Amino acid sequence: MTPAARVQTAIEILDAIAVAAREGGAPADAIFAEAMRARRYAGSKDRRAIRAHVYDAIRAVRSAPPSGRAAMLALADGDPALAALFDGSPYGPAPIRPDEERAETGLAPPALAGLFDPLAGEDEQAAMLARAPLDLRTNRIKGSRDALAAHFPEGAAIEGLADGWRLLPETAAAQHPAYAEGLFEVQDAASQYASAALGAAAGEAIVDLCAGGGGKTLAIASLTANDAEILACDTNRARLQQLAPRAERAGATRIETRLLDPGKEAAMLADWQARASRVFVDAPCSGSGTWRRSPELRWRLSPARLDRHVADQARLMDIGAALVAPGGKLLYAVCSIIAREGRDQVDQFLQRNRGWSADADLLPGGIGRPAGAGFLLTPGHDACDGFFLARLTAPC
Repeated sequence: MTPAARVQTAIEILDAIAVAAREGGAPADAIFAEAMRARRYAGSKDRRAIRAHVYDAIRAVRSAPPSGRAAMLALADGDPALAALFDGSPYGPAPIRPDEERAETGLAPPALAGLFDPLAGEDEQAAMLARAPLDLRTNRIKGSRDALAAHFPEGAAIEGLADGWRLLPETAAAQHPAYAEGLFEVQDAASQYASAALGAAAGEAIVDLCAGGGGKTLAIASLTANDAEILACDTNRARLQQLAPRAERAGATRIETRLLDPGKEAAMLADWQARASRVFVDAPCSGSGTWRRSPELRWRLSPARLDRHVADQARLMDIGAALVAPGGKLLYAVCSIIAREGRDQVDQFLQRNRGWSADADLLPGGIGRPAGAGFLLTPGHDACDGFFLARLTAPC
């Protein structure tokens, strides 16, 4: 493909991604993969170049653009070499007209940026859209971080994490034999901090209420040396089914999974009422803390969607609280930098549930910043995804 044809292909893919964002369709990665399958003539260099164009545009444009061309023109205005490829050549984009519409650039629309936690200020914006490193978590059931470091000597330890190991973004760690052997999992540092903040210990009964594919469930199993009773729940069958083979690879043998029906979670967990010493509520959220990994999420977030997330979070916190034994703990976590999903949500929980208290000692020194009754992790301050955490103790 010519360089101009690559740009035109990127424009067409961006068209599809923008439509999917507005209509709740497939994620950008899936759309890109399908587009490449339909263009089998494109070589590996073509794919890399097209992907770079697509994701450079997604990172630059703050909301779903009117068209893929408008998104690429926003990039071309600051890149003469890119602008020169709008040359009208065969399979390339038409020449640029001065009056053409451009997409708006920036981190987020003002109305959305106004919802950010005060700690996520303008100094965080570049980090929130920068490429994320590849973080690994040692599986203590199978080995040590020293063994992991021997496999990836180019990496570095992650501050405050005994099991964390950081690599460059392009590292193909999941293709390494040590991954198949269960020595490690790919897991961002923020998720590792959250798993450790639960404070779980061997011999405890633990519920992971929103387990998804089980990344944090496996981290809890590792931290408790496979010696805790763990119930992993979710309402998404496809995601929860991913956990069993992952647990087998990790050697985590004390995890039970339970598929819950939406709206019936409390009834389906009646046998765990007031029984768990620890409950993890990693609630569905806007994902605003993960924009550096999935920047098109900015294009998908609407006021109505945010309202649904906030309502679900409150409901799940109350369901989780009912599972906690007297004196036990609930860890609330969202990969969000939006105050309504973080500090505000916990403040309201404490108002609804008198007698509960928030723990002050939650994260390693220097990691995170106090945000209301919890703590906020941000890419700029903590070199990890944006995350809000609060650990709450039930009355005795």
